[in-house]
Amino acid sequence: MTDTSPAGTVASVHRYPVKSMLGEAMDAIDVDGRGVAGDRRFALVDADTGRIATAKQPRLWRSLLQLSAVSAGAGARITFPDGHVTPVDEADEELSALLGRKVHVTAERAEGASVERPDPVDVLAEGVDAEVEFGVLEIAQGTPGGAFVDYAPIHLITTATLDEVGVEALRYRPNVVIETPPGYPPFAENDWCGAEFTVGAVRLRGTLPTPRCSVPTLEHGDLPRAPQALRPLLERNRVEVPGFGVLPCAGVYAEVLSGGTIRAGDVVA
Repeated sequence: MTDTSPAGTVASVHRYPVKSMLGEAMDAIDVDGRGVAGDRRFALVDADTGRIATAKQPRLWRSLLQLSAVSAGAGARITFPDGHVTPVDEADEELSALLGRKVHVTAERAEGASVERPDPVDVLAEGVDAEVEFGVLEIAQGTPGGAFVDYAPIHLITTATLDEVGVEALRYRPNVVIETPPGYPPFAENDWCGAEFTVGAVRLRGTLPTPRCSVPTLEHGDLPRAPQALRPLLERNRVEVPGFGVLPCAGVYAEVLSGGTIRAGDVVA
């Protein structure tokens, strides 16, 4: 019987100060019950719908993945595709012009804040510019506090899963990439749900397999489109995600039982 217990070491840690923008690789991240400090601290709100802008709806918002954000004290700095940098609290007009829709940046997650999420199969079949049906999904249902995370406070993925799919970790936007030992099974994160485990000084409990939308298939900065980031999951790792249905998954969401700092090289056990 293959052992799928959490095991390995932390390969890298990441945070994403503005939802759906590229983020920053860190030497260490501080974690508490609300998640990673500075992660998904800001988001863009669509003035027409009141919903959170996310590349899950690629027809409208995939250009967000051409922007990057880094934390700057209590705020953040956004780097635009031409290389210029604007403080997050001064970026509304530039962002609206780039995206072709009026948006504003917020640091306050409204109750019931939601995003548009088309079925990624429809996006693959019809194309990123097609008007396909979408669901409206409330975000951060498993997270206290005000971060604009999709569901849970922290998201982890293993190198075994990444190697199986053959794409960059960046496409899945994890907080923690775990280097697993040779022979460790891909998609073992499915089995971590309900399990308690430690990552360095932080104690976590797996909550849900991480469902995947079309975001991993999109351009990320200089990285090109990558339909292969989703197709292996559709073929080999559709799993039941409680409350959400049977979905293609990669990685695991977790809640924080006791906080602390996670650093590259920390042991996962």
